[in-house]
Amino acid sequence: MKKISILAVALVAAFCLGFVSHPKNNDMNLGAFSMSLSVKDLNASKEFYENLGFTVLGGGLEKNYLIMKNGNALIGLFQGMFKGNIITFNPGWDENAKDMKEFKDIRDIQRHLKSKGVKLTTEADETTKGPASIFLSDPDGNVILLDQHR
Repeated sequence: MKKISILAVALVAAFCLGFVSHPKNNDMNLGAFSMSLSVKDLNASKEFYENLGFTVLGGGLEKNYLIMKNGNALIGLFQGMFKGNIITFNPGWDENAKDMKEFKDIRDIQRHLKSKGVKLTTEADETTKGPASIFLSDPDGNVILLDQHR
């Protein structure tokens, strides 16, 4: 029993030491996180997600997309705009689509990702400022969009 107690204390200590000493990289705050869902019937999807407690935050039925929110959860419903679902981050925005005081510009994020060997599907023009986007895929083929609106 004593060996088990010593082992348990050692494991907890190792975990705590690893947690405390692990470098934290707050420089890569990617902004608001949402799932962009490709839907067949925007009205039906709107009603479904409203039944789950989501409310419309942005977009419009006439624009063929809605941004919906439930607490901190965000989803985008897009009809006829793309195939498949996309993991989306919005540098410069919080989960209420409000401007963040400080944020890392998408071009800086792009340079960081490229320095780490991450292959980008599309790139932002490095000579511009303001709104831009980049696409990449994770190792399993999940599409990720970083879309900066300001």
